Amino acid sequence: MQYRNFGKLEWKVSALGFGAMRLPLLDQNPAHIDEPKAIRMIRYAIDNGVNYLDTAFPYHMGNSEKLVGKALQDGYRSKIRLATKLSSFMIRSPQDFDRYLEAQFKRLQTSQIDFYLLHSLNASSWSQLRDWKVLPWAEKKIREGKIGYLGFSFHDEFAVFKSILDYYDNWTFCQIQYNYLDANRQAGRRGVEYAAAKGLGIVVMEPLRGGQLAKKPSVIVNRAWGDAAAKKSRVEWAFQWLWNQPEISTVLSGMSEMKQVVDNVIYASRSRPGILTTQDLALFTRIIRAYENLAPIPCTACRYCQPCPHNVAIPDIFRIYNEMFTADDPGYGSFAYAGPQGLKEEQRANNCQECGECLQVCPQKIPIPALLKKIHHDLTAGDHASGQPPAPPSFEE
Repeated sequence: MQYRNFGKLEWKVSALGFGAMRLPLLDQNPAHIDEPKAIRMIRYAIDNGVNYLDTAFPYHMGNSEKLVGKALQDGYRSKIRLATKLSSFMIRSPQDFDRYLEAQFKRLQTSQIDFYLLHSLNASSWSQLRDWKVLPWAEKKIREGKIGYLGFSFHDEFAVFKSILDYYDNWTFCQIQYNYLDANRQAGRRGVEYAAAKGLGIVVMEPLRGGQLAKKPSVIVNRAWGDAAAKKSRVEWAFQWLWNQPEISTVLSGMSEMKQVVDNVIYASRSRPGILTTQDLALFTRIIRAYENLAPIPCTACRYCQPCPHNVAIPDIFRIYNEMFTADDPGYGSFAYAGPQGLKEEQRANNCQECGECLQVCPQKIPIPALLKKIHHDLTAGDHASGQPPAPPSFEE
């Protein structure tokens, strides 16, 4: 395992961090974690040098923290730094701060959380938490020894990111969505540089953009890869693009299979800042251009929109629609959406009642109800039946 600077702290973090948001399941219900398998995976990662483990209160419908607490028994808690989050979208009053934190101690079976994040900050949620005096509250918990260091995870524009960093001088770290397709979205590369200049540790989430960068690409994207994919897997290329940047502290991977853990540990062992050549960087330029406009919806399957009050499987619908474009297979969409093994009727997009709950929590600011209407039309009555792909949605609509 390779280790990297974590901002100004005199502590080295593993290049690979374990993200406990996509743990293995017993069935399609995200609450039903395959506990023996998940514990084996987490402990394998720790045994092989991973020393940063990230979870959050709502992951796996509230069961991720409980699983992590079990995995860290038998001496494993002392081998890692544990990160979890105060989920901004679940807080209804300042009294919730203590209520959630105490519940997390119980779930995680620990008396201290090493790295505590204000979860999924955007302009609105940050304004509310700030006005509710979350920073003085967090500082008190640090003095009491209940929290080690304070940071935040982020989903909004760079200007908002900068304003949050500038407001408070004692941030230790930040967590951002960052990968080679999102270098100019949200905090992006500018955010990396700005946070690093302030001495923050930088934790990367969604390095594979919700798994999109790990899947077999379309003919157009595959052509851009050339023979590079034979030298390294597409997953390793995506990770090395991040590890190439010395400002990045650790890259979280939401692993759901033991093979992914084993492979990612190997990839991390080969990582180095500055490892990519000029030719490698030119490869990424070609790939990024090839991907443009292929996956029209920037959904990362974070599942913050779930459960939908009307049972609409929003992330699955968006995944099917994007894969229709990136796989260059117009017939795939209707089959995966409404075929015999597709989504259940009650999960389909036409059940959306436009209540707007999803709009309030979507980190990507996707116009979900409008897109669901278009997608249902495209996948049940569009031109895909004749072999022609539907027109991608316009976010100007």
